[in-house]
Amino acid sequence: MLDSLRLLFLTGLILAVANSFVLKDGRLRSTCGYAACSEGVEDKINVHIVAHTHDDVGWLKTVDQYYYGAKNDIQQAGVQYILDSVVASLIENSNRKFTYVETAFFWRWWQEQAESTKTAVINLVNNGRLTFTNGAWSMNDEATTHYSSTIENFAWGLRKLNETFGTCGRPTIGWQIDPFGHSRQHATLLSEMAFDGIFLGRIDFQDKAQREANRTMEVIWTTSPNLGQRSQIFAGILPNGYSPPLHFCFDTLCHDSPIMDDPRLNDYNVDEKVKSFVDQMHNQATIYATNHLIVTMGEDFNYQNADMWFKNLDKLIYYVNEQQKNGSDVNLLYSTPACYLNALNKAHVSWPAKSDDFFPYGSGSHTYWTGYFTSRTALKRFERVASGFLQTCKQVDALAGLDPGALEKVAVLRGQLGIAQHHDAVAGTEKQQVAYDYAQRLDVGIKACQEVVADGLAKLANISQASQIKFCDLLNISQCAVTENYKKVALLVWNSIPRQLQQYIHLPVPDGDYMITDSGGQQVSFQITPLFKNVLDIPERTSTATQELVFYATLAPVTFSTYYVYRTVTHNRPSKTRADVEVVDVPDPLDDDIVFQNDYLSVTFDVLTGLVKSLTNLETKDTLNFNQTFAVYNGFAGNNSLEKYRASGAYIFRPNCTGLATQCRTAVAGNGSYEIVQGSEVQEMRQYFAPWISQVTRLHQESRFLEFEWQIGPIPVDDGIGREVISVFSSDFINNGVFYTDSNGREDLQRKRDFRPSYSVNLSEPVAGNYYPVANRIYIRDEKQGTQLTVLTERAQGGSSTVDGQIELMMHRRLLYDDALGVGEALNEPGSDGKGLVVRGKHYLTFTKIATAASIQRLLAQEVYWQPSFAFLPVKKDKEFPVVQKLRSVTSLALPSNVHLLSLERWTGSNILLRLEHLFEKNEDPVMSLPVTLDLQQVMSAFKIASVEEVTLDGNMPVTAVNALKWNKEGYSPDKQGRHSGKHRGTGQNFTITLNPMEIKSFRIEIVAS
Repeated sequence: MLDSLRLLFLTGLILAVANSFVLKDGRLRSTCGYAACSEGVEDKINVHIVAHTHDDVGWLKTVDQYYYGAKNDIQQAGVQYILDSVVASLIENSNRKFTYVETAFFWRWWQEQAESTKTAVINLVNNGRLTFTNGAWSMNDEATTHYSSTIENFAWGLRKLNETFGTCGRPTIGWQIDPFGHSRQHATLLSEMAFDGIFLGRIDFQDKAQREANRTMEVIWTTSPNLGQRSQIFAGILPNGYSPPLHFCFDTLCHDSPIMDDPRLNDYNVDEKVKSFVDQMHNQATIYATNHLIVTMGEDFNYQNADMWFKNLDKLIYYVNEQQKNGSDVNLLYSTPACYLNALNKAHVSWPAKSDDFFPYGSGSHTYWTGYFTSRTALKRFERVASGFLQTCKQVDALAGLDPGALEKVAVLRGQLGIAQHHDAVAGTEKQQVAYDYAQRLDVGIKACQEVVADGLAKLANISQASQIKFCDLLNISQCAVTENYKKVALLVWNSIPRQLQQYIHLPVPDGDYMITDSGGQQVSFQITPLFKNVLDIPERTSTATQELVFYATLAPVTFSTYYVYRTVTHNRPSKTRADVEVVDVPDPLDDDIVFQNDYLSVTFDVLTGLVKSLTNLETKDTLNFNQTFAVYNGFAGNNSLEKYRASGAYIFRPNCTGLATQCRTAVAGNGSYEIVQGSEVQEMRQYFAPWISQVTRLHQESRFLEFEWQIGPIPVDDGIGREVISVFSSDFINNGVFYTDSNGREDLQRKRDFRPSYSVNLSEPVAGNYYPVANRIYIRDEKQGTQLTVLTERAQGGSSTVDGQIELMMHRRLLYDDALGVGEALNEPGSDGKGLVVRGKHYLTFTKIATAASIQRLLAQEVYWQPSFAFLPVKKDKEFPVVQKLRSVTSLALPSNVHLLSLERWTGSNILLRLEHLFEKNEDPVMSLPVTLDLQQVMSAFKIASVEEVTLDGNMPVTAVNALKWNKEGYSPDKQGRHSGKHRGTGQNFTITLNPMEIKSFRIEIVAS
């Protein structure tokens, strides 16, 4: 009865408040953004009280469990109650403000609300009292994410806010308070989305200490040397992570005393609380540059009972401000991250500059958060597959012009991929059951998009029934029911990259004789090779395939290419298509070394070990002494009782050794046996290093790179030791401790062993403290020889050059102890049989001149990430193949190689969203780094353009509407230009644009109906 009465009261109150914001002409009064901010008091220390909650989109519980408040025995958390409670508390007191972040949760809650509640919330947003910060679907990780997925994550979340609340719902502030280190590329993306600032919760403990001492906790971050001033964004480091000051947590989950302000009570504590808070603010003022301070009042899943927080905050603000009558210089006000930033902007301070990133993150001398760069490596790969397939899904949908229901299916994968970007999802720092949930969600999203692709291909290729089209999700373990069970199969390969590709395709098949033809009926040369025998033993594999077909395919840009595969009976006779396989159990030391060679590379293998011995680039005539092998770091089995006893776990990489890498790692040597595969299309060296480590080193006939396909697991732990497995690429390079890693797959950053550009560092963990995130590539250079050795990955991994001449990449981790940083269980993935997870993956190695390295590795990186998507059309019995018509690609001519079609998708109404990016940095290549001018009508030849509007990177705001804050940076004149010049509008019939190095431009294009 009481609940019913309270609900009735709140409903009436909501309607009354909503009506109070309606103007005479029916419009809603709107005072949001910076206009809703209080100025503070000029001669006081103004403390901006930011009421907020941090709601992980999965971590210890699944997304659904967190939203509904299920499984509270694991963690007391229910997001729907947080939003219910916060809205009610904001309505009750018009002084209060609240900041919310995770759009995935908010959107779910919003769809459940009555119209009266929605009206009240709209008014709270319009008046700047409920503000959204960050606004992405989830608060994404910054180390293991790819820039394309980060853009999608923000685009989807901001789109929902924009469509619901308009400009008042659009965040202007990044709020990355919980990720474990911070990426320069991530900040660049935010600057291109018209964000004015970003606040960070975690930076290295040594970095923070030096910033506190120098009062440089807030900086102007110039995040791109290519975009320069345009990419700068204000960055602030929060004083307490995202937690409240000591003794001032007022949530049901906290144990601090509330403010008890009845003087008749024995527990009256106002004076004590006020003094403690004021003292802490005075201390905080000594490490920040202005008289404005930010205080985060919230924590993980706080505000399920918002009344507790707000009642105490109301009192704290009142009693602290009352002390001004007694000469206090502290002034408290309800605020938001945007209002705090606005106050700093008006302070007319010259801010220090920063141009590097915030990796790696160490929270203590023995606690380097570099393990998660690799944790849950299979999930990291699955996220990449889903991201690449989303691009195919959107392209097919747009080009086929499917019905509106297809957009709902595209949205399924988009939303699930956004969830997967969360800093406890792709990062690999969640509980095992939650990892299963993330993987299942990605699978649901992929299946939804497979329906879109099937419908689109059926329409584009004149296939009578979309249900005829099948997909093979387990090609990574050489399993495909279609190629195994049908004798005639049409393979439709979608190339989402806007240039013609030549790629090798590997298809698992049963033994037999085969023929492959292209769409014109011309026979295609191919090779039949027995599958790597360790693949056959993967526990999850249920396949009849024992062979694979390997052929070289030519793929047209942004369309499908068709190949036909025919199987006949096995004649048990030699065939020129069958590869020769030689098994070497006892190598003869008198034999010559083994050489694989094509027109571009020559690879020499040691006859005794089967290991690579040297590489020769046949185009440049450069030869490199080279070796690749595996090694293991034993994980430190700490008890976490003190920081110095920190265990290696899901977050933390800590070898059981504090020496140099060569002292801490144990090499895994093969037994000398190996297999050699020689064929017309590919040559392979197959090695078995241990029962749980094997690898195929592969050179395709037309490739400029050497491929290493590794298989690891189950990692043995029966001896009670957790292990972290690395691949070590050794050369005779002299790189003087310098190496390079990509930033989220885009710009490259120089790294130096035992060094940080921004602060003096002292490493107690010389291995873990030198590890960096590798989203896409890592390389070393020998400046004297003018050569470069690059290793590219197809998933995020941790990597370094811990020894001169070497690159190491961590591939798989299995640990037996938790690192006591919240997840509460060891990183010990069981696999389907409970014996430990088996993981497969690839590394791609190039050896080139420094001058030409970028042109090779950037295009290869593009192909590795946006791999072609396969659809299969099986033919039953003896029927003929259906007619597969050739689709005109979206581009009349393939785009230049230095331009990428980052996104092509239906947006709203008759609008198409187009993102184009320049792939190269300044001065990387004498040709590829040049600006590119394009005619959008030619690019979009599949459509007739009515108008073009350039929008921010996320696609939700015209660049003409951007009004960036201007900042004074130490040593520079004030920024007068702003972030976007707005010179190109793309109106009328002039659809010409120019892309400069590393630029991404987004356009909303209105299409003329056909």
